[in-house]
Amino acid sequence: MTGQSIQPIRVGVIGLGFGGETALKCYKQLPGVDIVSLAGMEEDKLEQLGETYKIPYLYRDYKDLLARDDIDAVSIALPNFLHAPAGIMALERGIHVLCEKPLARNSVEAESIVQAAIKANRVLKVVFNHRQRGDIQILKRYIDEGSLGTIYYAKASWMRSRGIPGAGSWFVSKERSGGGPLIDLGVHVLDMALFLLNEPEIVTASAMTYNHLGSNGVGFNAKALKSGAGHDFEVEDLATAFLRTSQGTTLLLECSWATHSGAGDDYGITLYGTKGGAEIKAKNYSWEDTLRIYTDVAGTPAEISPRVYRGEYHLAVIREFIDAIREGNWSEHNGSEGLKRTRIIDACYASAQLGREIALDK
Repeated sequence: MTGQSIQPIRVGVIGLGFGGETALKCYKQLPGVDIVSLAGMEEDKLEQLGETYKIPYLYRDYKDLLARDDIDAVSIALPNFLHAPAGIMALERGIHVLCEKPLARNSVEAESIVQAAIKANRVLKVVFNHRQRGDIQILKRYIDEGSLGTIYYAKASWMRSRGIPGAGSWFVSKERSGGGPLIDLGVHVLDMALFLLNEPEIVTASAMTYNHLGSNGVGFNAKALKSGAGHDFEVEDLATAFLRTSQGTTLLLECSWATHSGAGDDYGITLYGTKGGAEIKAKNYSWEDTLRIYTDVAGTPAEISPRVYRGEYHLAVIREFIDAIREGNWSEHNGSEGLKRTRIIDACYASAQLGREIALDK
């Protein structure tokens, strides 16, 4: 296979949960993509998805899928502790990798995946699907046109009141997940903020984490059916961080699985600039009427409500992944964005543990 090949791109999908099934749906919508194989531990779900999406080869063990010699690309939708072993194995086999967020549990693992992609000269991308929302894309263009001026302060949040994803699941195990809502939800809103701010360098992080509710059995989402069982609640249920950039911009990050609050499943971005401000408020994944822009018109404060579209989320991410493979400039897509976000999350956890500000260059 070469980057200029006109042959169909043959893909495998590893994981049978939301991420894996969403990947299957998206690959099916793209021309010139063949889903060759699927892997996952839940036998009934494996058979059901295999039949639904007409996938010829099904495996319980992802290693058997990666051992095939007819796979060009793979989507990895496994628990966080398996991202590094599965991703590195795929890259060493010469397979392009699209990994669900976060890239890894920590920056050491993330660095090892990125280095494997560089060594193999294969595409490595992370599923940051929320930056593909319509409101984010419209606001990004507005910022790039200079309409907010210089942005000097930003806030990004994803808050839940009762949203711990599965009692006893791998999500609440520090060893398997790497953390709680900071690494689960925070990495998404961190990505959205950095994307809008044109990827500033984060130089310091000062953070706190809390687990007063989850550790006492409060805040679990009874409808969340996540894999794994029997794990104690070992992670935070609320995290907040204050990040400084090399340009003087500051970013306040806040995320929770459980709070005594009016939050549903709500996220948002607030930006203050020298020419204007902007705010996105999405309640329970809403996308309509979520964006407000604040500016002056003829010396009078004004509020603009752009008409937004839904956006393509995972489909846009997977299309970009396939396009990157076809274009052949693979070295430009080595997972470095995912590594950058993992390093920031690492610094936040270190700050919370040590009780002081952390410099990222350390």
